[in-house]
Amino acid sequence: MRIGSIGLAVLLLCGAVRAEVKTATVKYKAGDVEAQSFVAWDDAVTGKRPGVVIVPEWWGLNDYAKTRAKQLAQLGYVAFAADVYGNGQVTEDPKEAGKLAGALKGGDRKELRIRVVAALQQLKANPNVDPAKTAAIGYCFGGTTALELARSGADVAAVVSFHGDLSISQPAQPGEVKAKVLVNHGADDAFEPQEQIVAFQDEMRKAHADWQMNIYANAVHSFTNPGADKHGIPGIAYNKEADRRSWQAMLDLFHEVFGTAPSPKP
Repeated sequence: MRIGSIGLAVLLLCGAVRAEVKTATVKYKAGDVEAQSFVAWDDAVTGKRPGVVIVPEWWGLNDYAKTRAKQLAQLGYVAFAADVYGNGQVTEDPKEAGKLAGALKGGDRKELRIRVVAALQQLKANPNVDPAKTAAIGYCFGGTTALELARSGADVAAVVSFHGDLSISQPAQPGEVKAKVLVNHGADDAFEPQEQIVAFQDEMRKAHADWQMNIYANAVHSFTNPGADKHGIPGIAYNKEADRRSWQAMLDLFHEVFGTAPSPKP
């Protein structure tokens, strides 16, 4: 049977319609809290595929983190935006955000590691995910959390920090960092002192980790978030070029560790 140009267009359109990003809420115990995380995947992709944990900024699991999850799902990954605070806590108040993040980031970060490891375990248990192909990324406080996952020796292929706090609580030990580590940092980020950057790099060298660090000109803290400026916090602003370049750097690393991401099948 011959198919005319109109018929072929209809078939292609039907295939495109079937390709749809699905989302769901996943509830589970994570350390001291019940997490309510967000998972996104393209139901037109068949078979198991790489999965990525996304740890949000200090605001909690808000729409920005969910948007990033959907972006990764559109590229063929299963994306798991983690509710690290528990009970779906989200805030727009910098003071409250500071308290929530500080309770996990300050001092001993054992509970923070427990919660992000729990998110990774949930991702690996997802029926659409190849548990041997996972990564974790994070923004600001989430970048710190992703680095803690790498320091913990978790079995994860790659870890990416976007404008994360590089301070060290429990240094990575030689040979324990399994993940390839990518840090994306703003050259004018006043929240991260130079001595902290040097200390982090020294930590990675001593741990014999496979790491790289990209520094973006004219970028300050939260440079990947288009809504960063709305909070009116000095030293926090969006930078379109740094956002684009750092996202591409992440995708390049994913291609290195995972190969080409699966494409939707019509």
